[in-house]
Amino acid sequence: MVDYETFLIDGTWAKPSGSGRITVLNASTEEVIGEVPEGAAADVDAAVAAARRAFEDRQGWGGYSAEQRAAALERLADELDKRRDDIAPRVSSQNGMPLGISLQFEVGFPTAVLRYYADLARSTAFEEPRPGFLGMGDAVIQRSPVGVVAAIVPWNYPQALAAWKLGPALAAGCTMVLKPSPETVLDAYLLADAVLAAGLPPGVVNIVPAGREVGAYLVRHPGIDKVAFTGSTAAGRAIGEVCGRLLRPVSLELGGKSAAIVLDDADLDLTRIGSALFVACLVNNGQTCFAGTRVLAPRSRYDEVVDAFSALVSSLAVGDALDPATQIGPMATASHRARVESYIAKGLAEGARVTVGGGRPEHLDRGWFVQPTVFADVDNRSTIAQEEIFGPVLSIIPYTDDDDAVRIANDSEYGLGGTVWTADSARGAEIARQVRTGTIGVNRYLPDPGSPFGGVKASGLGRELGPEGLAGYLELKSIYV
Repeated sequence: MVDYETFLIDGTWAKPSGSGRITVLNASTEEVIGEVPEGAAADVDAAVAAARRAFEDRQGWGGYSAEQRAAALERLADELDKRRDDIAPRVSSQNGMPLGISLQFEVGFPTAVLRYYADLARSTAFEEPRPGFLGMGDAVIQRSPVGVVAAIVPWNYPQALAAWKLGPALAAGCTMVLKPSPETVLDAYLLADAVLAAGLPPGVVNIVPAGREVGAYLVRHPGIDKVAFTGSTAAGRAIGEVCGRLLRPVSLELGGKSAAIVLDDADLDLTRIGSALFVACLVNNGQTCFAGTRVLAPRSRYDEVVDAFSALVSSLAVGDALDPATQIGPMATASHRARVESYIAKGLAEGARVTVGGGRPEHLDRGWFVQPTVFADVDNRSTIAQEEIFGPVLSIIPYTDDDDAVRIANDSEYGLGGTVWTADSARGAEIARQVRTGTIGVNRYLPDPGSPFGGVKASGLGRELGPEGLAGYLELKSIYV
């Protein structure tokens, strides 16, 4: 039974230490849908201590075999599956994610990630012999869990990004203190309930909802061995500075301003590519770090590209996030809508041309909605082309040839995602190799649990997913024998 007046600490619903409260609003209606206690420093202290005890318990989690850890991950995935009909609407009501997207990205994808890491735990060699090079003997390479992990997840994909950290951390044998965003705390209680039902030992996963100050306290806590953060580049830089001083391992998955490069041979028939374009550029109302919001179009077909993207955006159903027909829901908060609207105003002030959208939907008189918007005649040096808007706003930028397209794509402080759209997949792959980014797709884009995800430049440090994600939670030791 979920107790919304407590936190998950040391395997039980623990009473909070302070009196602070977090009020949760429905992004589509602006109505209050819940209220929970706000975590304080003392709650973090208790959670970290519990995680440390669990990590060091050789009779419990600290002594689990890889097979036992894999089985625990599978049980957690099973329990989340049982709660899918509660988790998806809970997420959508809080952050505005359309329900159909939430069912896929906030239920289906997280459980797939957990099961992937269960399989990887079974197949990974946590110790391996290695022959010596100097003829003086051999070595054993030991891969050990890094320890207690502080995991901080944002509001845009709260369940998926929690799983991206839980999966490899638990597979490695780590324990965790998870801090969800204040904007999406109600679904975190369902995750906590699943952790308890899955029978994970007390202290292995602890969940403390709290704001920025408590998050900063968690990052610098002396009992933390690694920080895993997903969020804004500004916050990531601050966390990186703290971890650098402490010589504390950190992974940072940060912002993006990805390029969608439309080559001169691309198929622009929306009946064939519309769904893939939507996922790559506009999924979750554009509140997605990897979204291809800079559309690079060849001058020879510029008007065609503008028309195609304008038609795609015009066709999208905007409405309540819980309506199964909705494709674009509201922004997560009133302040975030104001941010997106300020960028639309900047685009207009700097001379770009709106072909679709630019305002608020006339048929919706409540909720934090913004019309999905397309800007044409955009210079890549402009504000809307260089800064992350994090909303349903696309900027279409002209280029002359393939080399110019690559140059423009790389002319960004970010490097997280991207796509290349072409009738020639080999040509597309060659262009993709030249774009300086952590991930990129040809005629599609969707992260896969088996491949590393992360960015370069201001988009972050380290990788999640794939074997590389597991490696980030392991320490290496060479034992010379």
